[in-house]
Amino acid sequence: MTPTVGVLALQGAFAAHAAILEQLGVSTTEIRRDAQLDAVDALVMPGGESTTMSMLLERSGMLEPLGARINAGLPVFGTCAGMILLSAEVKDGRPDQRVLGAIDITTRRNGYGRQTESFESDLDIAGLDAPFHGVFIRAPIVERVGESVSVLASVEGDAVLCRQANVTVASFHPELADDDRLHSMWLKEFA
Repeated sequence: MTPTVGVLALQGAFAAHAAILEQLGVSTTEIRRDAQLDAVDALVMPGGESTTMSMLLERSGMLEPLGARINAGLPVFGTCAGMILLSAEVKDGRPDQRVLGAIDITTRRNGYGRQTESFESDLDIAGLDAPFHGVFIRAPIVERVGESVSVLASVEGDAVLCRQANVTVASFHPELADDDRLHSMWLKEFA
């Protein structure tokens, strides 16, 4: 049976993730309300602006139901802002910014710098047979990794792709790499 993957569509690069998943033969649906979470087998939380996404999740009443679904085992893949929202702790966020605490990492918003410091790097990712081209745009940096978190890729010693149980996070934008291997690898974890 083919899973249905939700793509959080409040703000950010949700359409690019949906396009890759659909190319892989997966049914996708855009998630904008908490009731829609019941119809999905997994969820992608895309990049965007993490403080805006946090406010939209809270205002829409989705923050608590989303956290409950993830805590109950919903597979989730968070990229860039999605990584920040899934983190246990965020630094350099707004005082009212909320996080889901779904993965035991501490992230720093814009940790690699502002827009002008954005960069690209070929990454050696555990589970992939060739480098993956990572696109880092105002990317968060992982400052702390908990004991139960697996680091799947690093840049200059800093974790950029992590997994803990049902939660996978990337500080880069795999949807911009013209390479579906990372999405495919994530799908194989639960499909």
